[in-house]
Amino acid sequence: MIKIEYPSYPYKIRNENGKDFIFDVVRKQWVALTPEEWVRQNFLQYLLMRKHYPSALIAVEKEIKLGELTRRCDIVVYNTLGLPELIVECKAMEVEVTAKTIDQVLRYNMSLPVRYLVVTNGSFCFGYERTGTELLALREIPGYAAP
Repeated sequence: MIKIEYPSYPYKIRNENGKDFIFDVVRKQWVALTPEEWVRQNFLQYLLMRKHYPSALIAVEKEIKLGELTRRCDIVVYNTLGLPELIVECKAMEVEVTAKTIDQVLRYNMSLPVRYLVVTNGSFCFGYERTGTELLALREIPGYAAP
C-alpha cells in the first residue's frame, strides 16, 4: 500500500438547487460532487501539487474502448511525448479496494497500455509498475520528470 499525503487545497464548491458541485481545475468545469468525485479531486491535487505533474499532461474521465464497450479512465497521466504513462482508478471512500477493482484497471490497461497503474479510494492506495509481463508493487507514486 502507498501512503498518500494529500495537500491542503481551497476547493471551489457551490450548491445549485440542493446539489453540490466542485470545480475541476483540470477539466476547467463544475462537476457533480459525488463521493467518487471527491476522491478524484483530492488525487488530482496530489498529482499536481505533490508530484508536480503539469495539468496539461492529465486527462480526467478519458474515454477508451474495450472491445465493443466504451469505458472511462478516471485519471490518465501522459508523458511529454503525449504517450499515456499512468492510469488512476478512483473509488468512493466507502468502496473497498479489492482484486476486482485492480482487475478493472488491468482491463483498462489492455486498451490503453501504460507503465503505471494506481487504484485508490482516498484512504487506501495501491500502485503497480508494469514491466513486460510482470506487475511490481510500487512504494510510491512516481513524480513528474521534466524533459
